Amino acid sequence: LISLILVSHAQGDYYEDYIFFMDDEDLIPLTPVSHPQGNPKTVVSIKPNAHVYRGERVIFRCDMHGLVDTEWKYHWYKNDQSLGHQLYYRDYDRSCRYHGYHRFHRRHRFFQDCSERRVQEFIIWPVSDFDSGDYTCRGVLSHSQSSEISDAVTLIVSERPQVVLSVSPQSWLTEEDSVTLNCEVTDSSTGWTFSWYKDYGEIKDSHGEIMAGGSYHLSDSSLIHKGVYMCRAEKRESSLRFLSNHQPVWITGKSPPVSMIINPNRTQHFTGDSLLLSCEDQSNSTGWTVRRYTHSEGVLDCSRWGSVTGSTCNISSISTGVYWCDSESGENSNPVNITVHDGDVILESPVHSVTEGHLLTLRCLYRNTNFSNLQADFYKDGSVFQTQTTGEMIIYNVSRSDEGFYHCKHPERGESPKSWVSVRGPSGLGGSSSVEAAFSVLMLICSVVTASPYLLVTIILLLKCYRAR
Repeated sequence: LISLILVSHAQGDYYEDYIFFMDDEDLIPLTPVSHPQGNPKTVVSIKPNAHVYRGERVIFRCDMHGLVDTEWKYHWYKNDQSLGHQLYYRDYDRSCRYHGYHRFHRRHRFFQDCSERRVQEFIIWPVSDFDSGDYTCRGVLSHSQSSEISDAVTLIVSERPQVVLSVSPQSWLTEEDSVTLNCEVTDSSTGWTFSWYKDYGEIKDSHGEIMAGGSYHLSDSSLIHKGVYMCRAEKRESSLRFLSNHQPVWITGKSPPVSMIINPNRTQHFTGDSLLLSCEDQSNSTGWTVRRYTHSEGVLDCSRWGSVTGSTCNISSISTGVYWCDSESGENSNPVNITVHDGDVILESPVHSVTEGHLLTLRCLYRNTNFSNLQADFYKDGSVFQTQTTGEMIIYNVSRSDEGFYHCKHPERGESPKSWVSVRGPSGLGGSSSVEAAFSVLMLICSVVTASPYLLVTIILLLKCYRAR
């Protein structure tokens, strides 16, 4: 004789039916079957986060709390309004197929041809401000049985953050100066990771690993560090990566192998001016090319914006940018920042670095020179430095403290753009320093002799007495 025994056991919100077969000898248990006590509860989850940025991909999922049943179908709501077919989603069990596509406000919406839809998950991509709101779902098993509606989960869509790359203390350096690049995200959230790029290539450390962290420090800069830097910010759980602005870093070498000669010899020019740039080689390198960097176009060779003859670049109408010479072997000149101004006033300043102890001469130049009032105020780093009635300013014994950004201002004609003036030490001149030093001593002696021939005779007699001893 075999009997069937049903035993019910409550477990929280559910009860379980235990079915036993009983023969004359033993009880044989079968697998218990769970049933909800009342309507089951659904739960909405959002990946990667409930707070996302425009353009990200967001995945919504509706789960039946404590139940796994493939027969459940799911209805979705946004702000208590049925979403219906206003979804595009992926169907993980492949029971439905995509059959249509159309464009709606620049967004792609996909629909499914399904006789029985089970939309447990759906995707919004790319997400926009329109998609912000409270999302809920409900499970339906049959006309007579459905779940409770889930608690609402709020999706917040924010404007994409900006990644700002800045440089401190400045982007124009002298060789061996230190500089720090900082990468910051205009967003209050945390968990950002960073990577660094120079001239569009990844920066790696001595172990071949990609440089990371929110700052990049160079304690002893050299010419190889010259270039255009970028950083990238991302979060591990996000599908988006954010690139910063381009930040050039220009480094003036102490003894570059080549000099770029500019004619006319100044860094500021009026609109419509023509210009001749040539590379004066000191190291017998071949294949010198004049290059230019602008924020809008990046790095381009002279052949793209001028006419090339050997190592000379002829420009009929110059543009604002940073210019330098590059060789096929990778050597380069010091960069020169050339500014084109459509106003009436420009500043004439040295194209290359000024040596400590030498003269520094700055002049205010005007588009129309037919006027007598040449008075000008000269500014250094934004503050008035000198006022001159001749339109010319001279620093007789220049030092590193005179390095900075200069511009001039005329009371009637306006002001010039700013130009960077760099100062280098005597040791940076290499072989030419001894020549100029000897020349300076010779000039001093000539001046003394011209002023007092009796002093020269006295010096000679003193030398003879010293040798006689």
